[in-house]
Amino acid sequence: MPQLAAFPKAFMQQLCKDGTMRVSEWIDLASQLDINGLEWYAGFLEMADEANWPLFRQEVESSGKVIPMMCCSPDFTHPNPDFRANEIEKQKRWIDMTYVLGGTYCRVLSGQRRPELSIDEGVALAAECIEACLPYAQERNITLILENHYKDDFWTYPEFAQKMDVFCQLVDRIDHPNFGVNYDPSNTYLAGEDPLELLYRVSHRVVTMHASDRYLLEGTIDDLRREEGGAAGYAKRLSHGEIGKGLNDYDAIFTELKRVGFDGWISIEDGVDGMAQLERSVTFLRKKMAEYWPS
Repeated sequence: MPQLAAFPKAFMQQLCKDGTMRVSEWIDLASQLDINGLEWYAGFLEMADEANWPLFRQEVESSGKVIPMMCCSPDFTHPNPDFRANEIEKQKRWIDMTYVLGGTYCRVLSGQRRPELSIDEGVALAAECIEACLPYAQERNITLILENHYKDDFWTYPEFAQKMDVFCQLVDRIDHPNFGVNYDPSNTYLAGEDPLELLYRVSHRVVTMHASDRYLLEGTIDDLRREEGGAAGYAKRLSHGEIGKGLNDYDAIFTELKRVGFDGWISIEDGVDGMAQLERSVTFLRKKMAEYWPS
């Protein structure tokens, strides 16, 4: 059976920007959930001090959980080779961070969708940088996971490989035992595309998943696609919601993942309305996971 983790989506401002929440407070809250692990974020303010890394691992493991996944955002599509080399070094540091925390999976991204880049050029740059990091990851038994992402908070442009065809082209370009896909069904809506179509194309490469959900505040999916097709900015008609109550078809998603033998980590990237919502999302996913992966 896959294992369940949670990400502090509701507390990113407090943990990463203004410091009004300590990482230990998030660990205390998460330890009360019916989950197996905590997905980590490289940008927690307290992660700047490397001395904290083993302390956080010890704190999480003493609560009966583990840290399986690291969330970080390299930008590998910059035209300047010195900039890309620096991003590779940052990714290697995040791999080290994952290793010290006891994790197995460390996210990579393609980079920003800069207007001057052709698809072939961007795919080549991203693949080259990811491949440069893979031997380093392999030495530490870390798998690099490429997410079908939307946009990092600090980026000017959306994800280069946001669109399905570009994402699949990049995934197909990289063949390595320490590389796989982190599938996020909700991000596909932000590309104006069908999350199930993407899953069917990459399910054999999926090793981890972000469980989230979205719902429309107004209008239709066709309205959303017209707004998001190639546009910068986040569609205001689409909002985070409780898992199981939004647009994603978790029966179809889990049917396909079960078919391909998926048994990796599913990390909840939701709970933006607080811990009660996150608890309900955990309950929903536990029930669904038991249906498709009965013990």
